Amino acid sequence: MAEVAILGGGCFWCTEAVYLEVKGVTKVESGYTGGAQPNPTYEQVCTGETGHAEVVRLEFDPAQISYRDLLVIFFTIHDPTTLNRQGNDVGTQYRSVIFYETPEQEATARQVIAEMAHVWDAPIVTELAPAAPFYKAEDYHQNYFAQHPLQGYCAFVVAPKVAKFRKTYADKLKT
Repeated sequence: MAEVAILGGGCFWCTEAVYLEVKGVTKVESGYTGGAQPNPTYEQVCTGETGHAEVVRLEFDPAQISYRDLLVIFFTIHDPTTLNRQGNDVGTQYRSVIFYETPEQEATARQVIAEMAHVWDAPIVTELAPAAPFYKAEDYHQNYFAQHPLQGYCAFVVAPKVAKFRKTYADKLKT
């Protein structure tokens, strides 16, 4: 039976592109969560005023990949030490955040954060919060990198993250 993970690590195009390639991940949706406004649009979220984060909602088969492994990948493909920013993407919508679905996911996330604290040179600022309503992003944001690999942001920001994932986690790639 599939489980769900909701992760925000900056622009959802980056995290989506990586998790689409992870063995055991059966569905990836880009969207918004963590804010107060129902059914926000991309334009509204981009203002930083809705409180939402850009996230990916993953459905995964725990018999093929663990929640823990998904989190280890998460901490490898973004910088969890920068508050409300990833590179040139600045604002609360780009915060590093894990929205947990169960007490077990919360405990696993706390454990992985503690372990990753020894990997990074600066303190981890990743927010940990209970799952909130998820709003799927507009259709044009879904599978964005695959559809627009030569677009500037994709070529210079997304592609290197995907390449790093492929190199670091070759054993976790879908065949």
